[in-house]
Amino acid sequence: MAEPSAATQSHSISSSSFGAEPSAPGGGGSPGACPALGTKSCSSSCAASLSGTLGFPSGVIIPSLSPMHDLIFWRDVKKTGFVFGTTLIMLLSLAAFSVISVVSYLILALLSVTISFRIYKSVIQAVQKSEEGHPFKAYLDVDITLSSEAFHNYMNAAMVHINRALKLIIRLFLVEDLVDSLKLAVFMWLMTYVGAVFNGITLLILAELLIFSVPIVYEKYKTQIDHYVGIARDQTKSIVEKIQAKLPGIAKKKAE
Repeated sequence: MAEPSAATQSHSISSSSFGAEPSAPGGGGSPGACPALGTKSCSSSCAASLSGTLGFPSGVIIPSLSPMHDLIFWRDVKKTGFVFGTTLIMLLSLAAFSVISVVSYLILALLSVTISFRIYKSVIQAVQKSEEGHPFKAYLDVDITLSSEAFHNYMNAAMVHINRALKLIIRLFLVEDLVDSLKLAVFMWLMTYVGAVFNGITLLILAELLIFSVPIVYEKYKTQIDHYVGIARDQTKSIVEKIQAKLPGIAKKKAE
């Protein structure tokens, strides 16, 4: 009678071990991983789980990260190339001309295209004596209103970030943690040199180049980058701990 019991126990253990490691569709994903980071869509349960991981309240559902993820990782080369090229041209134009001039020229260019196309279609309809109607009717009938639910979701997500930023500002400027305030002071001191070399538009251009290049490079060389980042993080952590140990009041505060 002992042998069937052992077999049953072994079978139950084997079944539980298989149930503990469900395989995600598409392979390669860890258990519990959110498909929003690698697929076109993300379910509401995945969005809720991701919002909890990022520290949002339970009632806040953050927007899907998949479109932005696909954009910066060049999943659709044509779409990413269009967005990257358009924004880069705008930033380069802002670096050479004033904001008013750039906005005015963009609006004039858009109006030139739409008005010309509208007149062209009207002439074609008059010549052919057709009744096709307004050429942009399909776009004019599109409902672009923002629902109150979506608006509240965006506002709730924004309020979480705003409240967190306000708490962080108070902590840093009222010196709750001396090391963190010193880090901010050193960073701002370094930024004075950056500001002397670059202006705001130049920094935005560099930021866009990094946004559209670093993620794809990191995805390709993830293992090597993680290795060196881990080494740098450990060394930085050890240096910070040594500084905190020598600063008055820090060791006492940690002991409490």
